[in-house]
Amino acid sequence: MGGDYAPKEIVNGAIAAAEEVDAELILTGDPAAIAAVAGGLPKKIQIVATTEVIEMHEEPVNAVRRKRDSSLVIGASLVKKGEADAFVSAGNTGAVTAAAHLMWHCLPNISRPAIATVIPSRTGKFVLLDSGATPDADAENLLQFAIMGGAYAETVLGVRNPKIALLNIGAEQGKGNLLSKAAYKLLKEKLPDFCGNIEGKHLFNGDVDVVVCDAFVGNVLLKTAQGLGDFVFDLFKESVPKNFFLRLPLVLLKGGIGRLKKKMDYAEYGGAPLLGVNGICFICHGHSSAKAIKNALILAQKGHERHLNAMIGERAATIESGDKISV
Repeated sequence: MGGDYAPKEIVNGAIAAAEEVDAELILTGDPAAIAAVAGGLPKKIQIVATTEVIEMHEEPVNAVRRKRDSSLVIGASLVKKGEADAFVSAGNTGAVTAAAHLMWHCLPNISRPAIATVIPSRTGKFVLLDSGATPDADAENLLQFAIMGGAYAETVLGVRNPKIALLNIGAEQGKGNLLSKAAYKLLKEKLPDFCGNIEGKHLFNGDVDVVVCDAFVGNVLLKTAQGLGDFVFDLFKESVPKNFFLRLPLVLLKGGIGRLKKKMDYAEYGGAPLLGVNGICFICHGHSSAKAIKNALILAQKGHERHLNAMIGERAATIESGDKISV
């Protein structure tokens, strides 16, 4: 029941995903509202009835504790009880994070969770984390984020030997604030394949697969990139001539523009995993379409089947042993 276009887009996304995933799907929410938009559900989809909804504006922790019968809380509780293997939501991001963290806790040797957002680059894509879960991170957290991001890129995205970099104000060692300097030292010591610092202007070149930062920096970067993308497309549309004959040459660019728009479309990337918690959780944009929900469900199944959390747990345990970690 969460998201700006719920339950219609959520339900339609689940119906579309049912044709592509080898899994049973559970919709938590108001059965009458679901039935009103579903027009009949496949046998692979069942409904677990709930009576409450956590709204987007509500304070996350209080909402999770107060609305025990919300679709969001019940969804997370199904994973906790072992009745579901993964949880996908387009609801209140803070509430999803709070529910997963409070109910599932973190994986062993992981102290804080991170949201990993996939962002397009010149040559493909990269994973940015943290983009929303832990704004007040320390150097140990950033090391854990690097391990989690590398595991996600490898297991779910299929990237072999992912290259990991630290987002900073300069590429040279010794740049940045106290957190950046401490994190650089730790990442260099623990991760043999650590690529060093990367500046914001080089993020989209496609040179790295995982970019690590705290959630304050990551969320500002993410929303700035989203806003800039919208701004550029709006400028392009405003610059198109009104005269029909002057617009004809643009027909030649239609295919390229279409491919660019597809690459920039968040729906193509589904949702962002909340890494570090003891369960598979994907958080979708509040504006998520059915396509985005479908793709998030597909990614969630991959995360479960490819043992994402097991890999994170194994590599996090290596931190405690003092050994170097190959990712």
